Formats: sequence, structure tokens, C-alpha cells
Amino acid sequence: MPTAAGSPTRGRADGAARVKGYAWGLASRVVGAVQGAAASASDIVGEAARALATPTGLAGATVEALWLGTHLAIYPLGIMGTHAKDVSQGYRIEHLGPVQRGLVISDIEAAGTPILLVHGMADNRSVFTLLRLGLRRRGFGHMTTMNYSILTGDVRVAAAQLAEEIEAIVAETGYERIHVVGHSMGGLIARYYVTRLGGDERVHTLVTLGSPHHGTYLAYAWNSRIMQQLRPGSPLMQELEQPVESCRTRFLCYWSDIDQLMFPQRTAALEHPDLNVTNVEMHGVGHMSLPIMQSVVHGIGAALAHLDSDGSTVAPGATPFAGRRRSG
Repeated sequence: MPTAAGSPTRGRADGAARVKGYAWGLASRVVGAVQGAAASASDIVGEAARALATPTGLAGATVEALWLGTHLAIYPLGIMGTHAKDVSQGYRIEHLGPVQRGLVISDIEAAGTPILLVHGMADNRSVFTLLRLGLRRRGFGHMTTMNYSILTGDVRVAAAQLAEEIEAIVAETGYERIHVVGHSMGGLIARYYVTRLGGDERVHTLVTLGSPHHGTYLAYAWNSRIMQQLRPGSPLMQELEQPVESCRTRFLCYWSDIDQLMFPQRTAALEHPDLNVTNVEMHGVGHMSLPIMQSVVHGIGAALAHLDSDGSTVAPGATPFAGRRRSG
């Protein structure tokens, strides 16, 4: 017997059809999103593989392996104590080499501005051994390296500890603003301090080396609290993307096309409309090698020397800080 239009049986059939159609549509969208993400991941891996296959990439991988072995050997030396200082002998110049003497004579304020070095996850200050030596040779007379616990489980907590360290340096040296160089997660910790805790009043220039400014998908490899924070789109990443009003700090961000811990590699380039950023792309440089590369040491030294009152660089050949935002 035919079912009358508008009967309960016909209504249930129409409802089931709508649910089935919605389910198929949702499934199609999910499959499409997964396929799109897979294709994007494939493109990223392909780009990194092509960069690694070049002569520069192969040379960089070799340097990375050699430095990693060296770093593991000196790692125990960096564990002792919470921080170490490298301070010049006042204003005397007879003990300085030509390059050091030139910076002290031409711009004693730039030479004396304290530089704080902040390491990455599960690391310590030994990763900056060569960077400290390089900056020292270029005339910078006050460097401090701090250790934070390898058990640190929250970027925000580490940023609060960084604030205490910087206040101690300011009180000790009399400089109201200092420079900070952060490797890997150390750069992200410093960025949180600068942009979310008012640290731009204390930090003139923040240099980040391979820092996951927009999260890294490799953070899904481990389900700890800190790894959850380092994932793209995490609450921490969303907080860092919020507006930053009148931030005074300059950002110099180095990233590499074969950085094996940044996925995608471009995540170490900082993109934020409110920040004065210069991104510098490195070719064929591994994650751990960023602090030891001669070009990086030179770029940092040049950017921190001979600063104009507006924060721009005036030294010939220095990494420029022009305008509010610059991408590399």
C-alpha cells in the first residue's frame, strides 16, 4: 500500500537521506583536507630533499654531523652553573685586536651593550661556544649565556625566568636595553618575553636562530606539554599571533632550507604585521650548525654594531633593518 505524502514513514526516510548526505559531505571534506595536508607535506619534504641534494646541502649536512659530534663532546662543560659571563677589561684597548679596537673606538656603546645568549630545548650554553668567540673577536665586550632546565615544560615559565635574568643584567651593567640571541626554542622563549611580557622595554634586538615561530609539525612526535605548545595552531602559537602594540624590539631571524627540526622549514621565519622583522634565509645549514656559521656570526655582529637612534644599522655591509617589516 503506498505511503501518503507527509506520513511519518516518509518523514523518517527524508531525514535519513539528509543525514546520509551530510555524512557523505563531511567525509568528503575530511578526505579532501587530509589529501591536501598530505600533498602539502609532500611538497615540503620534496623541497627539503632537493635542497639537501645540492652541493651546498651536502656540505651543510657534513658540517652538521661534525659539529653535532663536537657539541656532544663539550656538552658536559656547559652544564655547570646557571650562567657564564664574558666581560672585557673596561675601556682599555691595548689588548684588543684591530677589529675589536675599531668597534670600541668608533662606537663604545655598541661594543659594551650586553648580549644574552639563550639555548634551545635539552641543550645548554655550550652550543654558543663558537658564537661567543666570534662576537668577542668583533669587539663585543659583555656576553652572558644562561642555562634553563632541560626539564622546562612551559615556554611561558621559561620566559618569566628570562625576564629575571635580564633584569639582573640591567641592574649590574647599567644598560637599560640589551640584545638577546636565542637558538631554537630559546628564540621562541625570548619572543614570548618581548611580545607578551613587555620585554621590548629591555630588549633592543632579538636574534633568533632556527626558532619555531609558527610551530613545527615534528612536535607531534612526543606528547609532552612543551611539545604541545610547539605545535602549529597551539594555544601558545595563537597567543603569539595576537596584536603587539608599539613593540620597540627589532627582530633578526635566521632560518635554513635544510633545518631538520623545523617542519616546514619556513616556520623559523617570523611573520607578524606588528613587528619589525628581518628574515634571513640560509642555504644548506643544519639546525645545530646555525650558531657556528661564519656568515651568521658576521651578520649578527654587523647588525648589532653602529646602531642609529631609530634602531637602523649605519655600518657599511651590515644587515639592514629598513622599514617596519622585511622578509628574506
